[in-house]
Amino acid sequence: MTVVEPPLAEPPLLAILRGQRSTGDGLHLVSRSYRKGLRLDPHMHREAQLVYAASGTMQVTTPKGRWLVPPDRAVWVPARLVHAIDVLADIEMRTLYFDLQWLKRERRSPSLNSEFVVRVSPLLHQAILALFDERGSRERMALLIKLVMLELHQAEDSATFIPVPSEPRCRRVAEIVLASPATSHEIEQLAQRVGTSARTLSRLFAAETQLSFKSWCQRARIAAAIEKLSTDRKVSVKQLAADLGYASMPAFSHAFRQVTGKTPTEFVEMK
Repeated sequence: MTVVEPPLAEPPLLAILRGQRSTGDGLHLVSRSYRKGLRLDPHMHREAQLVYAASGTMQVTTPKGRWLVPPDRAVWVPARLVHAIDVLADIEMRTLYFDLQWLKRERRSPSLNSEFVVRVSPLLHQAILALFDERGSRERMALLIKLVMLELHQAEDSATFIPVPSEPRCRRVAEIVLASPATSHEIEQLAQRVGTSARTLSRLFAAETQLSFKSWCQRARIAAAIEKLSTDRKVSVKQLAADLGYASMPAFSHAFRQVTGKTPTEFVEMK
């Protein structure tokens, strides 16, 4: 059987020639707007990239799982890593593409070999936006890039990541839960559905995802909440908490804050 790799996306240089920018020293800056509902099918780039939505929410899917990216997060994607992007709410995307030779000269951290979500501090937010200011001098751009890289190494945050296990039984269970995160899923019943014991499923799930099954399900529920809050401007936070199976608003707010660092109300105001 012939394996067909996902296509390499067009080189950023082609986009730059259509009005985008390059620093001239290994970094390309691409600014685009995407509407809610758009999906960028699985693809990969020759360059590493930092994908940031200055506003709006997106979901980045890699072989490891789903990375939910609300406005105070960005995602680092290594070169030639297959990924897809789903736009959950209208976004203003600011993407920084890094040539591999440039990263090599900069003695990049080994952590940049894998994808991860970045918590975007106010400083990192302003630095990214300032890079897109056409009035910036070459010296200023170099300092901003250095600042971005320093912040990047200190800002990894896996809270909005939903790891998807590769073991077939675990993956099937994950698909069941993700298809209906609001349902109260009992591990005993799920184990029976996929032909194993609850004890084995629990052990495999922890080994595959580094989370207990209960914690993983909670993260899936909060991801569903983030998606709903991002896409439905009229949603009632109280009703959403009930729909997701939380006994009270305080319980929902506590769980939401554990994952995102914000209450649901603060998240709505941010977006």
